[in-house]
Amino acid sequence: MGRKKNRLPRFPFDYINTKADEYNNSRWMERNQKRATLLSIQYLFDKNFNSSKANGIQSGVSSLVMDLGCGTGFSSEILVENGFNVIGVDILPDMLLKAKEKKKNLKISRFLSLVLADINFLPIREKIIDNIISISAYNFIVHGKKNKNERAKLLNDTAKCLNKILKKKGRIIIEFYPEDDQELTLFNNSFTKNGFEGFMVRRNPKQKSGQTFLLLKKRV
Repeated sequence: MGRKKNRLPRFPFDYINTKADEYNNSRWMERNQKRATLLSIQYLFDKNFNSSKANGIQSGVSSLVMDLGCGTGFSSEILVENGFNVIGVDILPDMLLKAKEKKKNLKISRFLSLVLADINFLPIREKIIDNIISISAYNFIVHGKKNKNERAKLLNDTAKCLNKILKKKGRIIIEFYPEDDQELTLFNNSFTKNGFEGFMVRRNPKQKSGQTFLLLKKRV
């Protein structure tokens, strides 16, 4: 799932029915989603992660990556092409249907599995995922939750869920658009309280709701 140019999208209305077709046919959206995915792959193996404590992570075909909020599959496509086994997860059937169409055209489609699921009820066994990448989707976890305590609880539950399915040295790269510094703090706290550490990259520090990357790893 992604961000429409010049305004934040309305979830789920901008991702269902004919809107899913518009999203999937948008050259602008495809270009930006794929660019963010390639950048996320670079961040996944960022030198700042490779401390003696972390011991590093090696990439390769055997690496199993979850594409969280895969939408129509722009990000999953890039991950497969870069040598990963991929599990694409999304909660919206209309978006996932487009991803399935892309899978048919992939020469190495056997490396992509697609799952219709809610992030907090993932049908995934514990400690089997090497890494997680989420492109322009993580904002929508708190959709419809106006109360700060409700939002914090949901984010904490989500972080706990992701911690459980990741392997010991698992990493997460999240590219998203927090509304403001207060929301960004909520997201950051949900990870630091639930077994993660890392750092943040803001592509435009002066833009409060601008593109933000969270580079996270499980604490050893």
